[in-house]
Amino acid sequence: MDVDTRLLRSFATVAEEGNLTRAAERLYLSQPALTKQIRQLESQLGAVLFERSKHGMALTGPGEALAAAAPAVLASWDTARRAVRAADAEASRVLRVSFLASAANEKTQPIIAAFRERRPDWRVELRQAGWGDPVAGLVSGDVDAGFMRLPFPRQDEYEVLPLLTEPRCIAMAANHPLAQRESLTMADLLDEPFIAAPAATGAFRDHWIAADARGGRPVRIGAVTEHPDDWLTAIANGDGIALAPASAARYYARPDIAYRDISGVAPSEVALVWPKGAGASGPLADFIAAAAALAD
Repeated sequence: MDVDTRLLRSFATVAEEGNLTRAAERLYLSQPALTKQIRQLESQLGAVLFERSKHGMALTGPGEALAAAAPAVLASWDTARRAVRAADAEASRVLRVSFLASAANEKTQPIIAAFRERRPDWRVELRQAGWGDPVAGLVSGDVDAGFMRLPFPRQDEYEVLPLLTEPRCIAMAANHPLAQRESLTMADLLDEPFIAAPAATGAFRDHWIAADARGGRPVRIGAVTEHPDDWLTAIANGDGIALAPASAARYYARPDIAYRDISGVAPSEVALVWPKGAGASGPLADFIAAAAALAD
């Protein structure tokens, strides 16, 4: 009998969390979808894996046996998948790197140029990631590394090389009353609706709504977006304001959007990230070395 590794990974996450809600958030799934996956796996194995109660999800005897074996199975599959990706990259001479928004700002092209000096017969293919699941390409193995804003979902599963730190600013419709001021504080913005990433992104979303700088005041969400174009449109339409890296004023300048300085919020950090266990040698190692040489 063949088991879908996706089902096994979902099972392992529920087993680790002991809670369906937290597991669903980690996996970017709805609770009904995750429940369906667990039942499908139980049906395939012919065994009940969890005892469900108001206190959480407790492993049964068969569940404990599978939980003990699953990490090795998933690790072996991940190793095999990386080997296939490495062989494909070697054949095509393409290193695939995901990015969010402006990637590593003005460092992006110099990093790529430095990599080409090390690997002149290779090219870097940049693939934009969505804010709804910024690590999707890394999880699936479709990309080898990613330029990521910290914090990001499942960060502890990846190696992280910090590249640069920059202040954050506030973006708003050009006709917003607060746009008449040159600088603002979080206290000025607590009653404003914010444009946010999907809730499932956890700490990533919290960082961009400044949850830690609100003094316990709940945020009012004006719109949820996953891509820069949708984000910019929501801001320009007056659906809400948004925290942004200071570089957004350069990379996303528009006449209908105003960017203003803000105090009282932590800066934004950009890093190059890649799966743990990868990057020790080969073209990815050369790309990491090129990025490290240009890091602040």
